[in-house]
Amino acid sequence: MLKHCYVIESQGHDPYSNLALEELLLKELPADSLILYLWQNQNTVVIGRNQNSWRECNVTRLEEDGGRLARRLSGGGAVFHDLGNLNFTFLAHKDDYDIQRHLQVIIRALKDFGIDAQFSGRNDILTEGRKFSGNAFYRTQGACYHHGTLLIDVDFSKLSRYLQVSKEKLASKGVASVQSRVINLSELNSELTTDSIRPSLVHALAEITGLPVEPFVLDPVKLENLETLADRYRSWEWLYGSAFPFQVEFAQRFPWGEVQIQCQVEDGQVKEARVYSDAMAVGFALTLQTLLKGSRYQKEALQSVCQLLQGEDEITPEMIADLCSLFAEL
Repeated sequence: MLKHCYVIESQGHDPYSNLALEELLLKELPADSLILYLWQNQNTVVIGRNQNSWRECNVTRLEEDGGRLARRLSGGGAVFHDLGNLNFTFLAHKDDYDIQRHLQVIIRALKDFGIDAQFSGRNDILTEGRKFSGNAFYRTQGACYHHGTLLIDVDFSKLSRYLQVSKEKLASKGVASVQSRVINLSELNSELTTDSIRPSLVHALAEITGLPVEPFVLDPVKLENLETLADRYRSWEWLYGSAFPFQVEFAQRFPWGEVQIQCQVEDGQVKEARVYSDAMAVGFALTLQTLLKGSRYQKEALQSVCQLLQGEDEITPEMIADLCSLFAEL
């Protein structure tokens, strides 16, 4: 039962330190507690756990402009962060984890500025039919988090400059560009800023939970692990992984997310595979690429590999059927 509510705000704009602090908070989360973590990144593209860095982001252009690429633990798609965006993370143990409650905090806070918002689809929060918040989710054995963006005064020219959204993803949204899908909340109320929304979020958290909100202070001893975690987030291995020249690619967008499967084939077998996806089911991509390695390169064999995903956490029969359909033309 939820007994305590806390808030903590990052003091810096480095994406690797901010993501490291988010992970550390998850590991050190007290029992019966909900933490609201507020943070900002400067000129950063953040991709989902299973996404292909090179496909989702124009990395060269981003780095030439002094920006940074980051990869988070959660699934979902790529997002652009600058200081006109405020990120929020709700962290709780499984028994106290309530996504609807978290969303109500966001929606309630915006009412202070005369803005009506609604949760839509898999992971978006909209106002006037346009998106201002993309959300993603992550869970461990005992604790979970839900995090998202608040587009308040983001430079949309940079968003479109760095994000390379696939045609399939855009087609599924029924629009022709990233810019037409999103809105800055400051367009609706000029008094809404990344600073002015913070007290409203804390007040809404207290109102929705019925609990006082206290500052959360991490044990200084635990904070000693922060830089080690940050180094992992900024490492080449985490951001890009090991690359290989692939010979064949299968990619399609489904209602549950986009999937891209790259295979290197030698002697009639899949010698290496990579699976990228923005699906909310985080674990399936790593499992599938492991199962594909060594498989015979033929329709029946590859579809049989997909069937082995049955029983995996968060994997539905529809997902397995869709994955099998990727290999139907072999």
